[in-house]
Amino acid sequence: MQITLLGTGNPIPDPRRGGPATLVRAAGATVLIDCGRGVLQRMMGAGAMPGMLSALLITHLHSDHLTDLNDVITMHWVMSPVQQTLRIYGPPRTAEIVTATLAALAPDIQYRLDHHNDLTSGPQIEVVEVVPGDEFTIGAVSVKVGATDHRPVEPTVAFRLDDGTHSVVLGGDGIPCDGLHELCLGADAYVQTVIRDDLVKLVPSQRFQDILDYHSTVEQAAQTATRAGVTTLVLTHYVPAIASGAEDEWRALAAAHFSGNIVLGDDLTSVEL
Repeated sequence: MQITLLGTGNPIPDPRRGGPATLVRAAGATVLIDCGRGVLQRMMGAGAMPGMLSALLITHLHSDHLTDLNDVITMHWVMSPVQQTLRIYGPPRTAEIVTATLAALAPDIQYRLDHHNDLTSGPQIEVVEVVPGDEFTIGAVSVKVGATDHRPVEPTVAFRLDDGTHSVVLGGDGIPCDGLHELCLGADAYVQTVIRDDLVKLVPSQRFQDILDYHSTVEQAAQTATRAGVTTLVLTHYVPAIASGAEDEWRALAAAHFSGNIVLGDDLTSVEL
């Protein structure tokens, strides 16, 4: 199992970091979790073509996690040598988002159908809305859905992927909660979006301060990993963005609460399980 941080940024545009997105490759499946800004450029950088996607999993419907959904849909369609269905799993209202995206793409879809004789129909999309407790498979990979707490954004979900040898939990945004803890129990890896509350508190903006109550801090993510017996903690979606050379400072904050392997870094940082 390979986990690649495609986008480690946050909603604020960053010339060095793409929007939230993680790629998991396991047992022949290529699974994209969230599709933030610049995701396809980073996928190509990781050696994964859009047509190779086995499924897209969406943790929640905040715009920064969905910015490039239209690009994923379009490029999966036009870059696949044969017609393939893109399966999208996400919380309730995901179908609404996908329907609206396809409506926005309608002119482009028609242009391409008119121009390319080998394209005989538009993108084939299958949307499955999921809730905590649901289970499904993507090829040989089993997936379990867990609850997260990102209120007032709700519902939000996390996903646990298991290839029979290794497992990883993609926590999405949110604060520690029972549902996330249960999903993480005994996992080999846990990927969590994090903030530095000490740095956020220095910014004189109420809108920025508002994020403090619905994102895990670095320390909280580490505590969740320890309680759940996780082996590797992977941090992403850094708020604020990690300053150049400050990686060890962030890592030390996690290491004070977690004795396992801690992974963080730039886009395309990857870990093998």
